[in-house]
Amino acid sequence: MDLKPFQSRLDALAKLNLNLDLERREEYTAANGWHLDHYEADLPGEPGGEPLKAGSFAAAKAVLRDYRFPPPDLITGIFVPDMPLEQRVMLLRARFLLFTFYFGVKISGVVDEQRQEDGEPSRVWGYRYATLEGHFERGQIEFLIVKNLQSGTVKFKISAFSKTGTIQNIFYRIGFALFGRRLQVRFARQSLARMQRLVFEALHTGRTPHDGPPVQTATAADPEARDKLTALGAPPAAGSSPASSAVSGNPSSPHAPGNPSGTPPSPAKPPETRTP
Repeated sequence: MDLKPFQSRLDALAKLNLNLDLERREEYTAANGWHLDHYEADLPGEPGGEPLKAGSFAAAKAVLRDYRFPPPDLITGIFVPDMPLEQRVMLLRARFLLFTFYFGVKISGVVDEQRQEDGEPSRVWGYRYATLEGHFERGQIEFLIVKNLQSGTVKFKISAFSKTGTIQNIFYRIGFALFGRRLQVRFARQSLARMQRLVFEALHTGRTPHDGPPVQTATAADPEARDKLTALGAPPAAGSSPASSAVSGNPSSPHAPGNPSGTPPSPAKPPETRTP
């Protein structure tokens, strides 16, 4: 992948500031007008102990790393696939009814540790991203794959806090007021279901499904995305062909491993959600 033609745009996007102060996290409460969300869904379980090299946790981790869990007809993520995860910047395109919204986000933390989850020792992997300047909202969302090391249960968890920001364009302001919250909820619920399906298919087939658009250049995928990057402060790049970027819904890494035991995992349960 030749990054040079697109590097100046990506560099500029990466230098944008967040539009909220994460050090003031304790102030972002429902009482202060923030939406606080938590969703979770069961994934196929594993034996107790550390995650299997070719089990449910590993399959979910591959889907999450490549940002393939969002429903591609709702959210598309454009990013450089070989950039270190902790440095990733993404341009998200959201479509809902007749509206199309573009959002800039940056990875604000990567989690890879053993810790207590719901009072039980667990292996946890995931990341969170926060909103950049120009985003219609202020907030942060976290995606975690959690395996209980005692019971072997595996879950996909989504947690977020958000609040509508300043929207100058009155057309988008009205559209976001009408549909923004519904878009958030729909994104979370469909992401849970899609993660369940992708993990289940990976374990049964030994590979991750290719059910999204092919990896392509950002300008070839969507000229509006190129214009949005420029609007976010990225200067025009020399040359006419940008570097390749990943588009959510399509794997940019090797296939996820299959089930080494040879026995099908139990079907994933319907998504369970709870909102504090």
